[in-house]
Amino acid sequence: MAMRGALHEQIPMVVLTGESIGFGEDEGPDVGGQWLGHLADIGGPARLVDRCVKWSFGVNTKAILPATIQRACQLAMAAPRGPVFVSLPMEYLFDKMTKNPPSEHGSAPAPTADPKGIEELADLLAGAKNPIIISEEAGRSPLIVEHMVELAELLGAPVVESRSTGYLNFPRNHPLHGGFEPQEYLQEADALFLLGVLAPWHPASKGPRSGVKVAVLDENPLRAELPYWGFQVDLCLTGEIESSLEQLLKTLKKRLSKGEAGSAQRAEKWRKRSEERRRKWKEEALSVKEKMPIDTRWVTYELSQVLPPDAMIVEETITHRLAVHRYLDAVKPGSYFAGCIGGLGTGLATALGVKAAAPKRPVVCLIGDGSFNYDPALAALGASQEHKMPILIVLFNNMGYLSQKSGVPRYFPDGWAVRTKKFVGISIAPSPDYGTIARAFDGYGEKVEEPGQVRAALERGLKAVAAGQVALIDIRLDPVSGSDKRPDK
Repeated sequence: MAMRGALHEQIPMVVLTGESIGFGEDEGPDVGGQWLGHLADIGGPARLVDRCVKWSFGVNTKAILPATIQRACQLAMAAPRGPVFVSLPMEYLFDKMTKNPPSEHGSAPAPTADPKGIEELADLLAGAKNPIIISEEAGRSPLIVEHMVELAELLGAPVVESRSTGYLNFPRNHPLHGGFEPQEYLQEADALFLLGVLAPWHPASKGPRSGVKVAVLDENPLRAELPYWGFQVDLCLTGEIESSLEQLLKTLKKRLSKGEAGSAQRAEKWRKRSEERRRKWKEEALSVKEKMPIDTRWVTYELSQVLPPDAMIVEETITHRLAVHRYLDAVKPGSYFAGCIGGLGTGLATALGVKAAAPKRPVVCLIGDGSFNYDPALAALGASQEHKMPILIVLFNNMGYLSQKSGVPRYFPDGWAVRTKKFVGISIAPSPDYGTIARAFDGYGEKVEEPGQVRAALERGLKAVAAGQVALIDIRLDPVSGSDKRPDK
């Protein structure tokens, strides 16, 4: 699952695994009976993961091992980036290498999009009366976000993210941020610019009205790893986003000047809409500040009030993600990660990885109790303690799997589960006191059941993390047993 997620999220990584090709029959150290009896697969382990990686290979002679490892690193970093897999026979690892790797040379950089295509894209955007930008994954680079801000301000165009975005693609407190509902804009736009998108609306065939031009720019615009994509585009540009945006901006500035009448009028319209949207979101949060059980909107609103300005967010809440997007609007570019393509169970490990990369910044993992039960929680908390990587875990605890339950009445409204109110495999009950798990690792743990306790509990958790402890704040939400309504629908 992790490798499939890395493939779809374009995360470069080299995965090495062991195998045996001699099973103790060769000369040299015995590799152990476990390989023949329990660990061997026909075709070797590399064959098992072919569909989940960019490239996989089982080393078949020790002479090529060094060059193979070097090539694996190069392939992982080549565009579009992703995971590669190398199987290393134990017999070779016991032996001395007879060859050195080739002379060092880096991976070929992803090319900038075709200049003629950039000219055509600039003409499309400059000539549009209502251009709309949609992005889901471009924010993996903070510099790209800076370019997007410049582009949006030049065009007077909103940047819309989807609910499933894995990065912060545009500052969410910027007046040209267009929210998280691309479908709302499809009938208004006369030009759509899809920048680093995976699936910006659903179904793919229900796109913009007739005559609207659609352009896409990405290192992997047609998503060859997917069995179906289905988005109709008029201009498809393949290229590294950062350098391609730089060229697009240079080209557009020859056609437009910042603040010209058309762009300024559009920007003012979107600013008013953005202010109204954010005002409604705040009113919604404040309207449930005393609601019992605790409401997700109140939790994320309160978190936004105490979150340090340099905090980094890792999110695996699934059904609560929309509230996270809406209320944590001061998070900086490069500080938000929500990769979980393919299944649950990656949030805690991702948070530890982020903490390892940015040890001086506070890392907050927002995670549902369902996701938490899929994550290797004990191993993650142990690693946090052992390697002195304190993180704050905020548990959105609805005591079950709302994503699964909500689908049953939608698809089977007269089914047995709806009629009897017996939803099998949905509840996580009785819900344990998750805070005690953190305390078992010399951390700080707390259970929160009153809405008035939320902010103070979060502050105590952040204080514990600043003091070097892992902290887990278990916030009790509306139980799955009493609801089948997703807060993000």
